[in-house]
Amino acid sequence: MSDTVIQVTGLGKSFTRGAKAVDGVTLAVERGETLGIVGESGSGKSTLLRMILRLIRPSEGSVTVEGRDVWNAHGADLKAVRRGMQAIFQDPASSFNPRQSIGAILAAPLQVHGIGDERSRAALIGATLERVGLAASTVSRFPHQLSGGQRQRIAIARAVIMKPAVVLADEPTSALDVSVQAQVLQLFRETKRELGLTSVFVSHNLAVIREVSDRVAVMRLGRVVEIGSADEIFTAPKSEYTRALIDAVPDPFRRFRATADQRTTP
Repeated sequence: MSDTVIQVTGLGKSFTRGAKAVDGVTLAVERGETLGIVGESGSGKSTLLRMILRLIRPSEGSVTVEGRDVWNAHGADLKAVRRGMQAIFQDPASSFNPRQSIGAILAAPLQVHGIGDERSRAALIGATLERVGLAASTVSRFPHQLSGGQRQRIAIARAVIMKPAVVLADEPTSALDVSVQAQVLQLFRETKRELGLTSVFVSHNLAVIREVSDRVAVMRLGRVVEIGSADEIFTAPKSEYTRALIDAVPDPFRRFRATADQRTTP
């Protein structure tokens, strides 16, 4: 089996005449790695993710996941694509049915894909809640009764409950405060490692991207301007835009380090 799980080739999207939100993006994601996609608002990163997820139809190009053409899949192939590729969105509350209990929310994908009977589904839901650090009694609660961090844990639980090959996350921590953000990132890393997931993680937050990514793609005006390992991107960026993006991050100790360097220079 190929080590390339996601292959994006010449992918583009135009929403209005002459304006491209995504412009000819080609990239690959290898088995077990996390590719971080970073860029300013309007850079096209979320649109790119939604085209991979089969939520926004591309104007050009192709996407394959585990060898299946995402946009030309039909019947059993399409069902396999949908089962093997799950998403975590920025605001889980907006992707949950507020009238459904957490138990019903987690059971829905199992029912759609015909996984197990009622008893085995209940056992799997309990085990998945435990995996994301929530009590089994959470099944009877509703989204509005949970904190933002708890809702995002449920979003992770729903994404991994069918053991997909791929998880795509779109700004999953941007609505959380810093302490909760750290907990959710830690959970994301642990879950990815335990299940051997391949993932794409979109964020405008460079610190978050550096924390979770093996490789990083930097986007600007719909194009990938640089791609490389997380260490390469953050310590020796080749693109002037990437350097400017990194330099724009507030660093209260930058002036202190520069002064210290001057003092130690012979």
